[in-house]
Amino acid sequence: MAHPRIMRQRFTAVAGALAAICLASAPVLGQDIVLSTNAAGITINGSKPSWTSGFGSVNGLGLGTPGTNQTVLSPTGSGGVLYTSPYNIVVSGSSNGQKAIVRAYVSTNFAHPSILSVYTCSATCASGSSYGAVSTSVAAPTDIIGSPGISVDQTVTRYLAVFVSSTNGASAFTGTDSATITILVFKNNNTLLQTYTLSLNNPIATVQTALRLTLGTASGGLAVSPASDFSLAFGNVNGLGISPGAGLTATTATGGELYTTPYLIQPAFSSFSSTSGTLKTYVSSDFVHPSQLELRDSSNGSTFSAISKSSGSQTTLTSAASSGSSITRYLGLFVSGLNGATVFTGADNARVTFTLLVP
Repeated sequence: MAHPRIMRQRFTAVAGALAAICLASAPVLGQDIVLSTNAAGITINGSKPSWTSGFGSVNGLGLGTPGTNQTVLSPTGSGGVLYTSPYNIVVSGSSNGQKAIVRAYVSTNFAHPSILSVYTCSATCASGSSYGAVSTSVAAPTDIIGSPGISVDQTVTRYLAVFVSSTNGASAFTGTDSATITILVFKNNNTLLQTYTLSLNNPIATVQTALRLTLGTASGGLAVSPASDFSLAFGNVNGLGISPGAGLTATTATGGELYTTPYLIQPAFSSFSSTSGTLKTYVSSDFVHPSQLELRDSSNGSTFSAISKSSGSQTTLTSAASSGSSITRYLGLFVSGLNGATVFTGADNARVTFTLLVP
């Protein structure tokens, strides 16, 4: 009977040792994240493993009012704009020995990658120069929370952006498009623990055409001031061209004097099938004394012609206006040198309307 007792004791001892080993090797959940909406950012919808968000209506000039909690920035050296927004990454399961690192890549790119692309920013995100494109390669994902990683559980703010190109011509695009970002959570840089997705389709990106026309001050010319309308002041003028103001040139013209100044017309347009537009102008509100004051136009500063006063038959300035290229024109004010009972002295003004047409 001694042998069975010994066997039972040995079995009990072995079972105890196995129990101790199992307790010591209990699995750890490891590093994990949750994406959530930042109070100042676009809405992050859904729950892990899949979230959704989006920027909605966008254009390559950033014109109009962007969507709620979106900021439009201009990246360095790029023909387009960034629509940006902060979002939160809630990190859990991290420690000094188990640091969390987050990387991402665009696993399903936009169908029109030359027009739309996904960008990210980690610091100084109020500047467009701080953003970079998110990788489209699973083999080389972009750091979102880079090495050495997070060692204390916390909420980290990052910025998501969509770059919208201002391309015109055959490769231009308008319409809806979407992309999906795959988010990878690592432990200590190399061990992949979690794989999640963020789809940019809620609301879906909708690329729209955009068009802008501004006026600017040319070198050596009168100052053009922006307001609800642009303004340019010729100041004191007379029919003899005596003492023209700074920025003005006075030359003798038939029946009086012509005061002239260069100025800039600055067209910009995005997502049009044409790469050129037509610029036209007309005097939409004439001087009260049109027999003594007349506005004229020139492309070279030497040959001037009267600007049309008809909206239906405007003066064509150019039919080859390119987006982003300033055009120098010369505005002339003819002042009559007449004398007699009908002459006028005092202040007067007129309004000129410019039109940019892009097919």
